[in-house]
Amino acid sequence: MTVNGTEPAGDTATVLLVEDEPSIADVLAIALRYHRFQVMAAGTVRQALALAERTRPDAALLDIMLPDGDGRALGRELRARQPDLALVFVTARDAPAEVVGALGFGDDYITKPFNIDEVIARITAVLRRTRPADVLPQRPPLRYGDLELDETTYTAHRAGRAVQLTPTEYALLRFLVRNGGRIVPKEQLLRHVWQFEHAATAESTVVETYVSYLRRKLDTLGPPLITTRRGVGYGLAAL
Repeated sequence: MTVNGTEPAGDTATVLLVEDEPSIADVLAIALRYHRFQVMAAGTVRQALALAERTRPDAALLDIMLPDGDGRALGRELRARQPDLALVFVTARDAPAEVVGALGFGDDYITKPFNIDEVIARITAVLRRTRPADVLPQRPPLRYGDLELDETTYTAHRAGRAVQLTPTEYALLRFLVRNGGRIVPKEQLLRHVWQFEHAATAESTVVETYVSYLRRKLDTLGPPLITTRRGVGYGLAAL
């Protein structure tokens, strides 16, 4: 995998991404850059250590299973070199012992398969605890009527009141807001929010379930916001 050793520009946070699977690495790098993080990408322990030697990252997103070593050992070495480095592990292992082992010296962990928005939210949350606010990427809020989504803190408010959303609820609501008053087909929601690519998943009830969750939280603060077009999909009520 090609290593991107470009020096970070500006005051945004820099993330060292260590993932040996090119397709996963590409998706993560694109998402991180879209959210205005600087990204240094490596596919091996050796490459990661070389990058960290040249440029001090603010956070490291580490796969645990790497071709030339263990991501946890890499995390220990990076933390020894840079004690204030934020560490987030990505792993296909979810056994309690694995989780406890990773969290013994790391800040958070994410299990595969993962939701991209959850990865970004967790990195942002960890950096908020370990870094000053001026290194976090700032994005203007998304607004639709009396609804406001903060793209930096991943929080939501309606009519000035906070709405507690899970990462998936936030991702679904954000996608609807970005599409304005347009009806979004269910299949498109499954692809963009849940990364379901096959037509058979169109029979899934996951979209209906999460729309129900959102309605329960949003409709207590104002008029019904999410509309349904039977047999097509969902959208937001006209302003």
